[in-house]
Amino acid sequence: MKRSEKVFIGIIVALLTVVLILGISVYAIWHNEISAIASMKLIRDRNDEHLDGAVYTMKVKGGFYLDDFVKVGGVKNDAELIDFVTSKITKGLLDIGISDPEIACSSFTAKSESGDALFARNYDFSKTNTCIVFTEKSEGRHATISTVDLQFLGIDVDKNVESLMDKITCLASTYAPLDGINDAGVSCGIYMTYQGGEETVPTNQNTDKPDFTSTTLLRLILDYADNVEEAVEIAKNYDLHDSAKTSYHYMVADSSGKSVILEWVNQTDASDNDGEARELKVTYNDEDAHIGEMEGATDYQVITNFIIQPNYYDLSPAEDKKGYDRYERIYEELNKTDGIVKDEEAAMDILSIVGRRTWDNDDGNGCTVHSAVYNLTDKTVLWIPNENYDDPSAVFEFGFNS
Repeated sequence: MKRSEKVFIGIIVALLTVVLILGISVYAIWHNEISAIASMKLIRDRNDEHLDGAVYTMKVKGGFYLDDFVKVGGVKNDAELIDFVTSKITKGLLDIGISDPEIACSSFTAKSESGDALFARNYDFSKTNTCIVFTEKSEGRHATISTVDLQFLGIDVDKNVESLMDKITCLASTYAPLDGINDAGVSCGIYMTYQGGEETVPTNQNTDKPDFTSTTLLRLILDYADNVEEAVEIAKNYDLHDSAKTSYHYMVADSSGKSVILEWVNQTDASDNDGEARELKVTYNDEDAHIGEMEGATDYQVITNFIIQPNYYDLSPAEDKKGYDRYERIYEELNKTDGIVKDEEAAMDILSIVGRRTWDNDDGNGCTVHSAVYNLTDKTVLWIPNENYDDPSAVFEFGFNS
């Protein structure tokens, strides 16, 4: 063999070796991320005429650095969250965005005729792409199923998720859940509250506690809480920092039938404009007689977009109680059967009553992006996009075994 041929072969071998080493290194660093991107699956295509975005599922391997997030004390705002997620997931090579748009929603708890604990939720906003995210169980952490609005991550609402960059961005979905369930039968949802009088003021506590933002509270509850009481302890042990000029409250429920509403308030609506002064108020489903006669007479709970604390709106116009009409309507339906519904489909029927297409909009949101009924006893989810309640192809069921 000529010397030039040997040199050429040597160069080729060297290049292939470098490529192999780089490939092994990339896989060693990003094997969980690569697996998650590869797992993304389109389960329902978009229908722009009906304001339906595309719906995806994604299975996330590993711990997605949540334990590291807890160790560093969380973050105080979206910018810090973006920095954390970018540094961990993309190693600082690519930027990822997270934001909190204004949303309006409804939820309630109930029991099925067979005794199963149910948590039902409408997410109302506008046309968007959605991802249902599955995470793994690990030591000290629960497996979870959660729903993410991909426009929170800057994904174009008018296009499907097709580019590699968009799929990489979707890796941040684990830090932006809106509702979900874990394998212990704990569910949680987030709902906007419009606190602060004429201009919404975000909660922005600043004590010596570690910190979380709106959606990361939900993530911590799903991953670490075995029941409602542990969810409350998580909320008590952190400072809440809402962002994007919004404010939120939460509902949490577990398989025992216990539920709670978590709210951060200071004084009344007209004067609740100091986000640092707000304190956590915890309202359990079986200890809520102080809220009102309707609430005290029942063991189920309802939440929409107004603060439920008594006398909070005394100095404000009645219309400031955003979603109160939906709140009363859901209670009206549940009262007919004392909070007992036949099954998940019956709970979904109640959600359909207050869907955006059939309800008089009081918040400017154009559609119900998704409706979900979480069975906290069976640890399953009945999930329907954008009020397609009568379309069998739009009805999805998820569980931890499938």
